[in-house]
Amino acid sequence: MLDISPAEWTAILLSLRVAVIATLVATPFGIALAWLLARKDFWGKSMLDAVVHLPLVLPPVVTGYLLLLTFGRRGLVGAFLADHLGIVFAFRWTGAALACGIMSFPLLVRPMRLSIEAIDRRLEQAAETLGAAPWKVFFTVTLPLALPGVLAGMVLGFAKAIGEFGATITFVSNIPGETQTISSAIYSLIQTPDGDRAAGRLVIVSIVLAIGALIAAEWFARRATQRLHGN
Repeated sequence: MLDISPAEWTAILLSLRVAVIATLVATPFGIALAWLLARKDFWGKSMLDAVVHLPLVLPPVVTGYLLLLTFGRRGLVGAFLADHLGIVFAFRWTGAALACGIMSFPLLVRPMRLSIEAIDRRLEQAAETLGAAPWKVFFTVTLPLALPGVLAGMVLGFAKAIGEFGATITFVSNIPGETQTISSAIYSLIQTPDGDRAAGRLVIVSIVLAIGALIAAEWFARRATQRLHGN
């Protein structure tokens, strides 16, 4: 049952590669957006918050189709990237990373925002009083205190990226060795005669990865609470 074939290993490693790239690229944007939503009041804040969380409530196929219209070879942005920069997302593993990053972005941002909101603003104000520039206050006070929440968001985003299916298969299809992740491999195997055992192996791998990510996210969340309360 646990004798994983080379093709299955390819899907597993591709899923890990896509999830890691998606998480690392999305994290700086997530931190910036979490800080903006936590610390600033501006017109349209509620709309921005709704847009950030939109991938959670939209059908994943809709998100994938919108990505195809936008970043496809003839899409609004994709055509420019392909013709002028040689960057192609559609039907490539980079497109899978893009889709996973967008689908996991709300889960990545939420813990970061909550962690920043929980920080006592008087600590930041004290640093400003001592002459620290706003960017220095962020990197020396806000970010270190919010770090457990940032890590928790990254872990949750990674877990979501590992299990993403609908948007990915719509945007980049299901090409073995190129865009076939764990989820799309399972989808193919359950439609194949005698593919149940292989699908079962990938299901077990998915469960192990998901449980590990959730345990790690919970641990980081507890660390954030302990740190903010001085325990």
